[in-house]
Amino acid sequence: MTAPLPDPAADASDAAAVDPAALDALIGETDWTAPIPGSVRSTFEAPSGPIAMVSLGDPARPRVLLVPGATGSKEDFVLMLPLIAEAGYFVQACDLAGNYESAAAGPPPGRSYDYALFAADLEAMLEAGGPAHLLGYSFAGIVAQLVTARRPELVRSLTLLTTPPDPGNSYRNVKWIGWLSRVVSARVIASLMLWGIDRNLNKVGPSRLAFVRSRFALTRRECVDDIVSLMMRAPDSAAGVRAAGVPTLVATSEHDLWPVERYGLLAERLGARMAVYRTGHSPCETTPHQLVADMLALFREADAR
Repeated sequence: MTAPLPDPAADASDAAAVDPAALDALIGETDWTAPIPGSVRSTFEAPSGPIAMVSLGDPARPRVLLVPGATGSKEDFVLMLPLIAEAGYFVQACDLAGNYESAAAGPPPGRSYDYALFAADLEAMLEAGGPAHLLGYSFAGIVAQLVTARRPELVRSLTLLTTPPDPGNSYRNVKWIGWLSRVVSARVIASLMLWGIDRNLNKVGPSRLAFVRSRFALTRRECVDDIVSLMMRAPDSAAGVRAAGVPTLVATSEHDLWPVERYGLLAERLGARMAVYRTGHSPCETTPHQLVADMLALFREADAR
């Protein structure tokens, strides 16, 4: 009897079952607005105002909190939430004040968004739900470092996802165009960033692009300008984070805005482990299985203490 020919699709599925990279390669178009089965949407009354959140998993399990960056939202973690919950964790994601469904949160009239506002919101979320494994994505990673250094008892582990690696003017070492940050204003940089996202310079799929464009309608432009200004004077929290002794992962990519070498220096200063993925600025969208696998290893290290 002639043996049946191998089924390439079955082979791909078998490989994906044990290889996070293979699973990531199978990701297709995603509806970024579709509710995750079993998830719960809620509003947290933060010091700056109402913050939109989504939660998944058993609240009795160890907690994970995912915080997005400028112009982002909790939906950036749609592909990660089920993976973390399935691993036995209670996982939550939120918006930043001033962004998307948390646009109403912000400073008093006449004041700007500042590090104190974002740090106070994050501390309040951690205090209310208990210590968590914390992920800060891009700008939120700067805030997460501030909170970890100041309140290490609230942070079980820290993951910095494509977080600007340099203190001070964090744009100065951006590939190719870092020099612009020395001669143009924060508002100009914010305008260029928004233009690039809207023109799909990141080459995301149609569903992702449609969602990103739709949330611009809610995100407050002054918040984006203020965050860019904050990133041009990023504090150096590395010594405080390292002294806190919180297990830390610096996660980046080969094609991020900043060179991998800058992230290597950050990991060295933090005493952190490092992971590099073959993607761009958003591994949470493009390589979530690999990112979650590395995070779970970090969680196990932290939970064993």
